[in-house]
Amino acid sequence: MLYSALAFLAGVCAFQALGALPGAAGYGLAAVLPGLASRRRWLRVAGIAAAGFLWCWWHAAERLAVELPAELAGQDLLVQGTVQGLPERGASERLRFRLQLERYRSHDGWRDLELPARISWYRDAPELGPGERWQLLLRLKQPRGLANPAGFDYERWLFAHGIRATGYVRSGGDNRRLPGAPVGWIARCRGYLAERIVAAAGSAESAGLLAALGVGERSGMQPAQWEVLRNTGTSHLMAISGLHVGLVATLVFAAVRKGWSRWGDVLRWPAPAVAAVAAMLAALGYALLAGFQVPAQRALIMVWLWMLALLWSARPDPWRVWGAALWAVLLLNPLSVLTAGFWLSFGAVAWILYLSLGRCGRASRWRSLVGLQMALVLGLTPLLWLWFHQVSVIAPLANLVAIPWISLLVVPVLLLALVALPLVAPLGELLLRAAEQLLVVVWWWLEWLASLPAVLVPLPLLPTGAVAVFGLGLLCLLAPKGMPLRLVGLLLILPAAALQPERAEQGDLWLTLLDVGQGLAVVLETRNHVLVYDAGPAYPTGLDSGATVVVPYLQQRGYRRVDRLVISHSDNDHLGGGEAVFRGLDVQRVQSGEPGAIAWARSSRCRAGQQWEWDGVRFEYLAPAQPQPAHGNNASCVLRVETADGRAVLLPGDIERSVENRLLATHWQRLGAEVLVAPHHGSGTSSTPGFVRAVAADLVLFPVGYRNRFGFPRAAVLQRYLRSGATVLDTAHSGAIQVRLVAGQSVQTDAYRDRVPRYWH
Repeated sequence: MLYSALAFLAGVCAFQALGALPGAAGYGLAAVLPGLASRRRWLRVAGIAAAGFLWCWWHAAERLAVELPAELAGQDLLVQGTVQGLPERGASERLRFRLQLERYRSHDGWRDLELPARISWYRDAPELGPGERWQLLLRLKQPRGLANPAGFDYERWLFAHGIRATGYVRSGGDNRRLPGAPVGWIARCRGYLAERIVAAAGSAESAGLLAALGVGERSGMQPAQWEVLRNTGTSHLMAISGLHVGLVATLVFAAVRKGWSRWGDVLRWPAPAVAAVAAMLAALGYALLAGFQVPAQRALIMVWLWMLALLWSARPDPWRVWGAALWAVLLLNPLSVLTAGFWLSFGAVAWILYLSLGRCGRASRWRSLVGLQMALVLGLTPLLWLWFHQVSVIAPLANLVAIPWISLLVVPVLLLALVALPLVAPLGELLLRAAEQLLVVVWWWLEWLASLPAVLVPLPLLPTGAVAVFGLGLLCLLAPKGMPLRLVGLLLILPAAALQPERAEQGDLWLTLLDVGQGLAVVLETRNHVLVYDAGPAYPTGLDSGATVVVPYLQQRGYRRVDRLVISHSDNDHLGGGEAVFRGLDVQRVQSGEPGAIAWARSSRCRAGQQWEWDGVRFEYLAPAQPQPAHGNNASCVLRVETADGRAVLLPGDIERSVENRLLATHWQRLGAEVLVAPHHGSGTSSTPGFVRAVAADLVLFPVGYRNRFGFPRAAVLQRYLRSGATVLDTAHSGAIQVRLVAGQSVQTDAYRDRVPRYWH
C-alpha cells in the first residue's frame, strides 16, 4: 500500500513538471500499464507511476477544457449563477466570493456558460449567502496572476481550486438576488455558525480567530494576526487541519465509549463499536464543516481506517493507513499536489511516523515533546523552503504551548459552543466567551514571541534538487539509533545549506524587472550592492507589491540590505510598495523625485548630475533638472547605469514628452542605452520619435499589467520601438524579466514565464 501510493504520487508529480499538455505521443505511457499485473516489482512500480501520470493528465485536461471564451473577456456580461462557499469580506469592504456561472445574456438571448469564477464586489456590496442565486453584471478575464521568482503563484492557486475565471461586479447593472431557496446546506450551516460567532464574540479580532478555528472561515482575520502566525510558525492552527479533525474524533470516541459503557447491561452493542461509529460520523461532519480541504480529507480517511480496524478488532499499521489516505486523496483529486496544504499535511504525519521508528527510550514527557517539536520543525524545513522560502526559528517553542492549548482547551470549548448555539443560545454564547478568553491567553504568548527580533529567517531560492538533498540529509541525521547514517546526513546537509545565489561579477550589471501588474519595480545588482528603483503599487484591499513581490525576491536572492531605494515619483504604482520594502529590509538611503510624498522614511531629492560608482558600475541621474519641474510624472528620477565595458541601462520612470525633449536638448549624448525600461509604461504621451532614436535601445521592456485599463503599451508606441530594430518584452506576457550585462557577452535575457512554463498558463 505504501510503496504503491508513493509510486502513484511520483507519476502525478512528474505530470506537474510539464510546461504544456502532452501530445498524442504521451499516450505511449499506457504501454507500461500492463506492468501493474507483473510479479516484478520494478514493472509494477513503473505501471503505477504511469497510471498516476495518466490519471492526472485526464483531470488536468478536463479542468482546462472549461474556460472563458476569449471574445467574452473584458466585456460587460449579465450573468446568472450560484454563490458557492462562504463569501469573504476583506479590507475596504471588498467582498470576494466564488460564483458558479450558469448562463449569460447575449444579443440573441440567454446562453449557457458553466464556469466557476472568483468574483470581487468592491463598492456597496450586499450580504451574500452561500447557495443563493444572483444575477450580476460582471467583467471577467481568464485566470491570471503575477509571475515572479519566489512569488505567490496565483494562477496555480486558481487552477488547483478549479477557478477558471476572475472578475468583478460592475455598478449600474441589474444586480439582484434571484428567487428560490438557497442550495448547499453545508455551506449555509457554516455561514450561520460564522455569523453567530461574530455576533457573540467580544471583539472583531477574536471573532476572526474563532471563526477560523470553528468553521474554517478566515476572511475576518486581520493582516497583523496573520503576521503573528507566520512569525511563530503557527499558521496551521488557523486552518482546520488534520490535527483538529483527529482531535474531534478522539474526544467523541472517548466520550461515547465512557457513556455507552454504563448501558452495557441494557444494550447489546459493545461500547467500542458504538464509539468508533460515532467518532467516524463526528470526523466526517467536522471535515465537511471545515470546507473539506486536503488536510481534513487526509485526517478523515485515516480516522475512518483506524476506526474500521477497531470494529474488526485489528491493529492497523500506521504507514499502511498513511498510504491508504494518500491513495484516496490522489484518486479523488490528483491536482491537490499543487497546494501547500497537501504536502505539509502528509509530510507532517509521515515525519512524525518516521521519528517514532525505533525510539522507545525513557525520556521524560516534556523532553519528548520538546524534542518532537524541534525535530518536526526541522523535518518540515525542506517543504517550507520550497513553498514559502522562509522558516520561523521560534516555531518549536511557539507550537509547544499553542498546539496543546488550542487543541485541548480552545477547540473543544468552541465546538461545544457551536453545538449549543442553535439549541440553547445563552449557553452557547457563554461557552463561546470562555473559548475567547482561553484564546486571548495563548494569543498574548504568540504576540510576544512574534515581537522578538529576527524570528523569521528567509531562505534563498535554490534548485529543487539542492533542497531535496538537504531533506535527505535530515532523514539521515535524525534516523533511529543504531542506523549509521548521521555522518552521511551531515555531509548532505552542509553543502546544500552553504549554497548561495549567484552574484554579478565586478563591473557587470544585473537587472530584474519584476512583475507587479500595472506598476514598476526594478532591482539593479552589482557585485556587492543592490538598488531598488520603484516598488510597485499598494492597494486599500491589502495587496502590497513591496511585501508580496519585491521583498520576497530580494530575500530569496540573499539580500538583507538595500543600498539605495529610488522612488521615481509619487504615483501609487511606483511609490505604494516602498514602505513595505523600507520596513522589511535594511534600506541605507531613500531618494525620490518627490521626497515630500514619502512619509515613512527620510529621503532626499534626486537631481540631474548626481552620480556614484559601485563595483566598477557608474550610476547617474539625468533628471529632474533644477529648478524642480512640475509634480507628477515629469518629476521622475531618470537614472542611467553604465557597466565597466560601456553598456548602459536607462530608467526614465514616467516622464512624458516635455521632459524627453529637455533631455534631448541637454543630455542627448548620454541617452544611448542597450536596455530601456519604456517611459510611462508605453503611454502615448511619451516615447517620442526623437527620444526613441536617441536612446537606440536594443532591448525595450514594458512594465504593464495584463489587460490593463489604459491599453499600455499603446500600439503606436510599440510599433515605434519595433521599427527602430529593438526587441520588446512586457511583464504582462513574460512575467519578471531578468537582464544581465556581462563583459564580453551579448545581453542575456530571461523571461520567467518562458523559463518556468506551466501547462495551466
